[in-house]
Amino acid sequence: MAMVVKTNMSAVRTLNTLNQNSTALQKSLTKVASGMKINGAQDDASGYAISERMRVRIRSLDQANQNSQNDSALMKTAEGAVSNTIEILKALKEKAINAANDSNTEEDRQTIQKEVDQFIDQIDDNALVQFNGKYLVDGSKNNVVSASKTILLNQSLATNTTADSYLTALNNRAGDALEIQSTDKYQVSWVMNGVTMTTSGTVGTETNLTALMKVGGEDKATLTAQSDASPTTIGTDKYNVDVYTPDKAPGVALLSLTTGVTSQISGFTISITDAQGNVKKAANAALDAFKQYQRAENETGDKSLTFHVGSEANVAIKVGIGDMRAEALGLKGSNGSDRVRVTTKENANAAINAIENALAKALDQQTTIGAIEARLEYTSANLTTSSENVQASESTIRDADMAKEMTNYTKNNVLLQSAQAMLAQANQNSSAVLSLLQ
Repeated sequence: MAMVVKTNMSAVRTLNTLNQNSTALQKSLTKVASGMKINGAQDDASGYAISERMRVRIRSLDQANQNSQNDSALMKTAEGAVSNTIEILKALKEKAINAANDSNTEEDRQTIQKEVDQFIDQIDDNALVQFNGKYLVDGSKNNVVSASKTILLNQSLATNTTADSYLTALNNRAGDALEIQSTDKYQVSWVMNGVTMTTSGTVGTETNLTALMKVGGEDKATLTAQSDASPTTIGTDKYNVDVYTPDKAPGVALLSLTTGVTSQISGFTISITDAQGNVKKAANAALDAFKQYQRAENETGDKSLTFHVGSEANVAIKVGIGDMRAEALGLKGSNGSDRVRVTTKENANAAINAIENALAKALDQQTTIGAIEARLEYTSANLTTSSENVQASESTIRDADMAKEMTNYTKNNVLLQSAQAMLAQANQNSSAVLSLLQ
């Protein structure tokens, strides 16, 4: 090998190796300091891209989980308002039963009415509950619905009962005669749009069920009965879907004449007494068994809440919350002043059924809210699990094995020091040429 001084190739090669060792040491130092084996796209281009997509998904899942928890808090707020309304309805029924008892004087019933009025006003206050400035149970967050009618269903009468069946010929579900006589008295009470109406008369030989639908000679509802041989619909619901009895067995249905809240039948009560004034309990048990099967609602557009609970577009839960105002529950009229009354024994009996129907509406709404809360709880748990699993996968791709990286760091550090020593040695090699110049 020629002895040259202008170009020290040993030093050049050693310097190149020194720079490589320095770069490797710097990368090892970065990995150890950051705890990640991929700190940029240059470390692993495909791994970096996959990892970044996973990080986006993790953040999306975590935000969706936070959404579900916020949604759960919203539903709990609505649940609290409805629960309070249910407690008030319990107290209202207690007061109505008290007022129906003739141990009370007219003054006593007026006093009870004052309590009833305050309770009804509190139900309206409950309906104004808010979450983050949004009203929840005032009907402003309902699903898209068509205007529907009240349906009161009776499945305690015989399966062959029709709207034209005479009262004196009625049988119960078991086929036993109700033993209503033509000399018996009937009394029918209605609660519609907050107004209590009562009519009474003698049964007679040709009084049928349809005749009971008239108050003061005016039709207040329509009566329909399913055939024993071929069950037919008893109406349509708020989604314009045909409505049958729960088990599609024959039943007698009482429908309001028109759709909407102002035409709803809040309470319907039938009482039969004999000529001496004794209550016919067996007959009343079957005749007064018209229970609310469908609530009346006004037509509305889609105002339901959308809970976005996924990491992709349109992964959401649609939630409609019904109207829980006193008017919608059938306890108050549209003018605000008419409301269920307990100032007479007859009004109190009508109020009992009206309050019972209001309870059915409130409990149905509470069931819907509770089901959504349970679903959101499962959704949150699922999102948490998904986020954990994606994080575990992303960690495998991107996180550094610290034991391995420390080993590499130590190796590169030793190699760097060795290269530095060899560069110093290579720089000394040219000094041998000086001996030739002496």
